[in-house]
Amino acid sequence: MDPQSLFSLNDHLEALSKEGDPLEVLQETVDFEYFRGWLVEGLGYGDGSKGGRPPFDPVMMFKALILQAQHTLSDARMEFMIRDRLSWMRFLGLSLGERTPDENTIRHFRNRMTETGTLKRVMKAFDWQLQKKGYIPMSGQIVDASLVPAPRQRNTEGEQQAIKSGKSAKEIWPDEKNKAAQKDTDARWTLKIGGKVRYREDGTPLPMIALPVFGYKSHISIDRRYGFIRSMAVTSASTADGRLLKQVVSTDNTGSEVWADSAYRSRSNEKWLGDRMLTSRIHRRKPKGKPMPKATARANAVKSSIRAHVEHVFAHQKNRFGLFIRTIGLARAEAKLTLANLAYNFDRLIFHERRRVTA
Repeated sequence: MDPQSLFSLNDHLEALSKEGDPLEVLQETVDFEYFRGWLVEGLGYGDGSKGGRPPFDPVMMFKALILQAQHTLSDARMEFMIRDRLSWMRFLGLSLGERTPDENTIRHFRNRMTETGTLKRVMKAFDWQLQKKGYIPMSGQIVDASLVPAPRQRNTEGEQQAIKSGKSAKEIWPDEKNKAAQKDTDARWTLKIGGKVRYREDGTPLPMIALPVFGYKSHISIDRRYGFIRSMAVTSASTADGRLLKQVVSTDNTGSEVWADSAYRSRSNEKWLGDRMLTSRIHRRKPKGKPMPKATARANAVKSSIRAHVEHVFAHQKNRFGLFIRTIGLARAEAKLTLANLAYNFDRLIFHERRRVTA
């Protein structure tokens, strides 16, 4: 590159900075080098003594996965965007004309992060980083789940029954390898019931709107004080929310209270919380065939005002990230959602750090 072109490029990057490049804010707020040790150890990076083409820097690749999660891009589209956007190249530490990761490299790196358990360790490492900064989980926690759609599968009734029975794609389509590779046998259908409650003239409620959704379910627990995702789990869309309470309740919150909607209320969950000296703030259900007692309705309303904070997490991921599962299988869906949760926590940290400066 000639000196004049280099000067023009620097001017262009300076202009991006003046206009407020959000990736520069992310770079300044999150200590990405903090993750290097976990990435190198977990992925088994060598010292290069065996020769061959050196692998891409693991911190750079991890940052690329965060970018991908923020924009819900396919691997092929991610390859293009890295080459296309100067702000992305600067964030990743790449120069014009330098070798950039292709879609296979991105996919392989994410799969290795998943298979080795490195991705989960990195999320835990960031939680430690938060606590070092003073963001200690306190004031209790809020648990909830949200449906995340995936590409719909078109299967025959017989194929659908085989999937429900637990057969793998290779077993269902043994002679069609390409077809089997594109079939997601882990995702499931469920009905999403929601919308504003409407009433008849006599005051009785109308049936709620039910929409069919195919995909997965993201289960999370956030701390009430700061709103960071502290614990998570991923299941098929048809899994009942209440079954995952024991997996997502964090054990290191300084507050004992646990908020959740009525889907989590069961004798088993109440006993489990009580045995661990945790205070249940789970919504109570309406008695069958009877009106909701006024005292219970008031108590639920108070709980709802607190529990609503978890909805901000899902709204952020769906509206800003456009969250959608493009991969196939539960393990890869979990990787995608773990990265989306990390990306959310990064954004949440930026929010709190800005508040500290202006306070």
